[in-house]
Amino acid sequence: MRLDKWLWAVRLFKTRGLAAKACQSGRVKSEGRELKSSSLLRGGEVMELPYPEGPGTRVVRVKGLLEQRVSAVLAKDACEDLTPPEVEESRRLWREERSQRKEGDQGRPTKRNRRELEKGRGFFE
Repeated sequence: MRLDKWLWAVRLFKTRGLAAKACQSGRVKSEGRELKSSSLLRGGEVMELPYPEGPGTRVVRVKGLLEQRVSAVLAKDACEDLTPPEVEESRRLWREERSQRKEGDQGRPTKRNRRELEKGRGFFE
């Protein structure tokens, strides 16, 4: 089973394209090696992957292989989240900080603001 398809099927990424982009950036790893979006998955494999938005890296173990996107309840059975609690805490703080909007930073972002947001997400340099 392809890695990008599985990441999308278990709802770790909103679209398959975002899952492929995360793999292409070299931030999806298993046992210290970078994985491509076409990498084949095996049950029991442990992976490190970036959150689609914001800081941090989650750790996930493959428990089952899914061919197509399923409900969130079934998706939980196919993967096990092994993310350390300190990463979860830093994400919570980041969400709180982000939710407090700054003056003049409302509505649709400008092209410049959008580029800054994408840099902060870690997919682009």
